[in-house]
Amino acid sequence: MGQAGAFIGRRGQLEELQRLLDVVRAGGERPGRALLVRGRRRVGKSRLVEEFLQRTGVPHVYFTASRQRPDLELRLFAEEVASSSLPGAELFAEVTPGSWEAALGLVASALPADGPAVVVLDELPYLTGEEPALEGTLQKVFDRVLSRRQLLLVGIGSDLAMMEALNAYGRPFHQRATELVVPPLSPAEVGEMVGLEAADAIDAQLVTGGLPMVCEEWRPGLTLWEHLEEVLGRSTSALVVSGERSLAAEFPSDVQARRVLGTIGAGERTFSAIGQKAGGLQAASLQRSLELLQDKRVVAADVPLSTRASREKRYRVADPHLRFWLAFLGPHLAEVERGRGDRVLERIKASWPSWRGRAVEPLVRESLARLDVEHRGGADGVVGGYWTRSNDVEVDLVVADRAPVADRVTAVGSVKWLERQPFDEHDLSELVRARDRVPGASSATPLLVVSRAGSRVGGGVALTVIGPEQLVDAWR
Repeated sequence: MGQAGAFIGRRGQLEELQRLLDVVRAGGERPGRALLVRGRRRVGKSRLVEEFLQRTGVPHVYFTASRQRPDLELRLFAEEVASSSLPGAELFAEVTPGSWEAALGLVASALPADGPAVVVLDELPYLTGEEPALEGTLQKVFDRVLSRRQLLLVGIGSDLAMMEALNAYGRPFHQRATELVVPPLSPAEVGEMVGLEAADAIDAQLVTGGLPMVCEEWRPGLTLWEHLEEVLGRSTSALVVSGERSLAAEFPSDVQARRVLGTIGAGERTFSAIGQKAGGLQAASLQRSLELLQDKRVVAADVPLSTRASREKRYRVADPHLRFWLAFLGPHLAEVERGRGDRVLERIKASWPSWRGRAVEPLVRESLARLDVEHRGGADGVVGGYWTRSNDVEVDLVVADRAPVADRVTAVGSVKWLERQPFDEHDLSELVRARDRVPGASSATPLLVVSRAGSRVGGGVALTVIGPEQLVDAWR
């Protein structure tokens, strides 16, 4: 996915799709395979599958559900099959099956007799939500008919919890499908797509969230501020509209969950502060909203990582682009719509250093978790952070053998993400003092620093310094 229709990245996902198609093509008594593809909204799931279909050229039908009445969805499905490249597509001409069982059975008759085909059901949770019995129907028809044909059945969905549940124990389709998660574009892919070096590619990741549609409107070579000036001048730009569209799809009627999410997006992180700022919500109501937001993978709850158990949860918006949108764009859409994107841009510039310093931490931790152990000073294990209820101790990076309660802390570190301020002796002193307060760490625990501008600490100190290039390389 990229400029002028180029498709960037997704090699692993394309290889998995090809592997399953090869199994189907090999034939046998039951060559049919099912695949459940999930990922955040607007992350490029449909585009990925479309690219795969174009590359392989196999006969296929691609149907996208639209949350219509079940009978209307069936009619639209029949029309899609009738206009598809399946060799028996004419079987659906002027025919509307009376049930999904009949429709899927007829699809089996439309498949090639001597080669593979693909049937795609996009936005599958819309279908199963409107017609819960469809899960059992899929299982029955797949077991009895479709698995005996050279068919790759692909279900796609953005409701992550519902897509995971489809293949869960106790559900009709359990263990019948392979699962494929489509993540956002990585910082390395974003950098390639928008033509930026590592440090600036990470900034671009924080703004776009790696969403292909948002990245595609970033003209290669533009700086962050040049790009924002350009897109904030258009109220219809993907950067401006994608957040609202995602929220409307995820929470069409749950005003309270959206209010809680907006409060977290504005910077509140603790349970009590979120409840107060969201209008004084009662604890039970707030808990329900937070559970819904976490079930939908829109909000993440972090706990301190050390050798001591802690209940000091901190909440954050899990998606980087939505985090940016909630902080800077959502509250000020009216200004963009009346042509005053310049005011929004100035507000972003004023808050950018402090906002970015906090927003980059989850990305740094995820990047470090992917980095080879030798490149992070030999510190092996999971990566998190540590803090206390009073915030008198706050450590950006803790590496430990396991989470959430570790047996051993293997490194303690700091993130300093400023353009022209390297990590210095003062920062080192603060890090050493903080290390002494982390349960499980000692004066012998290695120190780790992630810095955008490098380090000015003398060479006599045992300190592993990691820069933007290494973080981005971790995603290659």
